[in-house]
Amino acid sequence: MAKIMIVEDDPSISKLISENLEKWHLDNYVTQNFETVIEQFKEYKPDLILLDINLPVFDGYYWNQEIRKISKIPIIIISSRNSNMDQIMAMNMGADDFVEKPFSVDILIAKINALLRRTYDFAKNNNDVIEYNGLKLNLASGTVEIGEEKIDLSKNEYKLLQRLLRDQGKIVTREQLLNFMWDDERFVDDNTLTVNINRLRGKIAQFGLKDYIVTKVGQGYIIP
Repeated sequence: MAKIMIVEDDPSISKLISENLEKWHLDNYVTQNFETVIEQFKEYKPDLILLDINLPVFDGYYWNQEIRKISKIPIIIISSRNSNMDQIMAMNMGADDFVEKPFSVDILIAKINALLRRTYDFAKNNNDVIEYNGLKLNLASGTVEIGEEKIDLSKNEYKLLQRLLRDQGKIVTREQLLNFMWDDERFVDDNTLTVNINRLRGKIAQFGLKDYIVTKVGQGYIIP
């Protein structure tokens, strides 16, 4: 059973979400103390987090960044803030999706289930380790190694590498990568993908694997 952590200071909203998650047989934990979110996160070990932006003590952006320091777990931002900038900030800080208040509970549950499938089914249906040409990606631990060295990748860089390794030997288009990385690519600058690809390529090259990711002009990217 998947475990969902709800970080929402409005009791009526958190109760509504919790009750509906239970209907879908999704275990959930509602945060009560907003000073110890990370401690609760480490203790509960959720598979996905629903995170409000407007919170007591520290806002959701702060907790998003703190979680990303220690985990690549899927994060869905839920907020009454609905500007494009808020959504862009959330995505750039590592969130996986953004849901505006008021929201449809059915749509929220659908997004949760889709994100859980996309994140975890790939790991379940394949070996825990993907290894190719000297690089090893561990789906269980979320680590990447070249030889004996571990590569420090951001969440987005890790997801890009996973997607490209999944289709090793095939061209993955920019559109496919945008759809995989961000649920609503309308709010993502096309240059963001290029920046992440270049950073990933550079980090891999530092460990001796140059041209590990090849650009196919006008087509996309490939790990040949």
